[in-house]
Amino acid sequence: MPELPEVEVVRRGLERHVLGATVTGIDVLHPRAVRRHVPGAHDLAAQVVGQRVAAADRRGKYLWLVLEPAHLALVVHLGMSGQMLVQPAAAPDEKHLRIRARLDGAHLAPGTELRFVDQRTFGGWALAPLVDVDGTALPDSVAHIARDPMDPRFDAEAVVEVLRRKHTEIKRALLDQTVVSGIGNIYADEALWRAKVHGNRLTDTLTRPVLRRVLAAAHDVMQEALGQGGTSFDALYVDVNGESGYFERSLNAYGREGEPCPRCGAPIRRQQFMNRSSFSCPKCQPAPRSTRTR
Repeated sequence: MPELPEVEVVRRGLERHVLGATVTGIDVLHPRAVRRHVPGAHDLAAQVVGQRVAAADRRGKYLWLVLEPAHLALVVHLGMSGQMLVQPAAAPDEKHLRIRARLDGAHLAPGTELRFVDQRTFGGWALAPLVDVDGTALPDSVAHIARDPMDPRFDAEAVVEVLRRKHTEIKRALLDQTVVSGIGNIYADEALWRAKVHGNRLTDTLTRPVLRRVLAAAHDVMQEALGQGGTSFDALYVDVNGESGYFERSLNAYGREGEPCPRCGAPIRRQQFMNRSSFSCPKCQPAPRSTRTR
């Protein structure tokens, strides 16, 4: 699934291309694309048509458009393969086009469309009221999500204290979006590699300086990935113009099983973790004794 850098790339593209545009029409072409909007496709279209896109916002891996004057959030779930593409009306429909929104704005060419394309149909659109959470307007469906390391108001020390009170693997904690958001499997592995910490180390056994190092590494690796358009392993992860990111070339651990660690040369090792794969260096990131025994 896309993680923070990939979602931020999409958010910036939407901000650049559709901010200020008015939605003049919506076609829902697949019912699963609006299954999270319980009242259904007709209700979503009725509420969105005529609204102006006032902002494109994100928290962690969650993305939404702020619609005015209704003061609603159009929450976009990218799922495994969701794409938000800005296209001219004359462009041929994509094979897996699920929703088409027609836009009007002085900065847009006539007939510009915002298209939601989703091959695997795990994503979709839904409307949610905006609520105030610590001075930030969030969709109520996102209100439980913690701030991410790239949020200007992210409090690393508060997250360190939360981690110190937990008794769980550090990688599991990094993937918990109620603790710190935006970090998925790829960037968790990369941050832990940079911090020289094995993902199975328990949070309450790690010192505060080590936990700070992990969070700082998560921030840095996602910032670098953002600068390269995110990580694209296939054609499903693209920005609003359909272009892929290229941070995959800069990964040090994730997906590098058997390759030499860029730091020490030991072969990168893969292990199962939460029905996923974790990648780490056995020399730079020694596993806790219990894990080595198993």
